[in-house]
Amino acid sequence: MPITPETPEVRVPHLVGLMAVDARETARARGLFLNAPDRPDFHRTVVDYVVRQYPQPGAEVPPDSMVYVWFDFGGGEGGGGVREPRVPRPPTGGLRRELEQPGDPCAVAGSGFF
Repeated sequence: MPITPETPEVRVPHLVGLMAVDARETARARGLFLNAPDRPDFHRTVVDYVVRQYPQPGAEVPPDSMVYVWFDFGGGEGGGGVREPRVPRPPTGGLRRELEQPGDPCAVAGSGFF
């Protein structure tokens, strides 16, 4: 039986943070396929950003493997939403001390020597 070299594994690239079009090109360059379970029209998705992927970046998979990407966190998974404007608004006028201003900076409190 002849010995044949095994097909080398491919490392999964880091796709989180990439736009859909860039994620597709990056995966294609490594010989991988992308699938987006939360986007039935994935082939038309261009400017949405990848927020999650499986397998994780750096995992070694066989060539022509499927990598799954998501563009929405889904219910209960992160997605803190818009946090501005904050209510109530922070006070104006710069930093404020929590305690009252001290009197004489050279005086020792409660020492009884002065």
